[in-house]
Amino acid sequence: MSGDLDVAFVSNVAYPFVKGGAERRFYEIGRRLADRGHDVTLYTRRYWEGGDEYEQEGMTLRAVAPQRELYAGERRSIGEAVEFSLRLARPLLTSEHDVIDVSAFPYFPVFPAAAAAVRSGAALVTTWHEVWNRYWLEYLGALGVGGIVVERLAARLSRRAVAVSRLTADRLGAIGVPGERITTVYNGIETDRIAAVEPDPDAPDVLFVGRLVESKRVDQLLSAFDRVAADRDIRLGIVGDGPESDRLRAQASALDSRDRITFYGSIDDDTDVYSLMRGATAFVSPSTREGFGMALLEAMAADCQIVAVRHPDSAVEEVLDDAGLLVDSTVEGIADGLTAVFDGERPATAPQTAAQRFDWECIVDDVERIYRDAVDTRE
Repeated sequence: MSGDLDVAFVSNVAYPFVKGGAERRFYEIGRRLADRGHDVTLYTRRYWEGGDEYEQEGMTLRAVAPQRELYAGERRSIGEAVEFSLRLARPLLTSEHDVIDVSAFPYFPVFPAAAAAVRSGAALVTTWHEVWNRYWLEYLGALGVGGIVVERLAARLSRRAVAVSRLTADRLGAIGVPGERITTVYNGIETDRIAAVEPDPDAPDVLFVGRLVESKRVDQLLSAFDRVAADRDIRLGIVGDGPESDRLRAQASALDSRDRITFYGSIDDDTDVYSLMRGATAFVSPSTREGFGMALLEAMAADCQIVAVRHPDSAVEEVLDDAGLLVDSTVEGIADGLTAVFDGERPATAPQTAAQRFDWECIVDDVERIYRDAVDTRE
């Protein structure tokens, strides 16, 4: 398709300054759209030195707010989300774009984006990685009622909602978004690039990659590994950082297998992460909340054997299908999965083969079609 669209992305975080599935998606899609000749601007926080604009692989990153901590203690900061949205309003309302695609979480930016779309006639698209609904009550207690209300208001503004999994699409429908407004477009990966990375000869046998937050359940992985390591000469590596880091390190230090557990912290270079994945035998995803599971998919492309937990709040079963082991969300379940992998059990479909259907070029084709249709049919 010829490149003639002016696309604005809205996200309070930007890759590679912050590493996560949501920001990685906009980066991968944006740079490929720019390669196809489209104008792409990301409205975000200032994660770089210098002026308000930063050129990144054909895209323009436009700072509307200074860098700020995303978490207040162990919870996402509501104040951060509100402050970013207030600062976003003026620059977005005075801009002209064909499409405004806003990362739905943390919801508040959807409101100035919707107002800007009405003012300029741009097509509004919202990208949903998760729908929390009543989980807000568990996350914030009584204050979670506000989270439910704001999430539903943001959903109702979504004339075009892109869900990164069928699970998220179904949950959007459950909170009132009509099915005809929802399209599922998965996240993607660079399959050839990952497969070409040299394995790290010092990689641990078992690997986890992700943000260290409670819902990732790394505590269960540590306990499960300790059980399995009692009878095997294997090592565990934890890649990532977050509010649970200190607690998890303390837990690991009390285990019998503590000398075989390495916390790598955040790793800035993706190639280094892929090298660890290529060298590891097993990749474990113990998370009970996954809107998609980007790290798991990358590990599949690296040909790791996958152990993931099944949970109604996780979409990893969609991604994994029959290319790995799905286990109960318990220490026993994860330990059994690891035991099966190291005993030689293999899935029906090789993980690397299954990962091929998620290549980014195919994903961008789908997104480009959605944008063109949104522009052609905007009210």
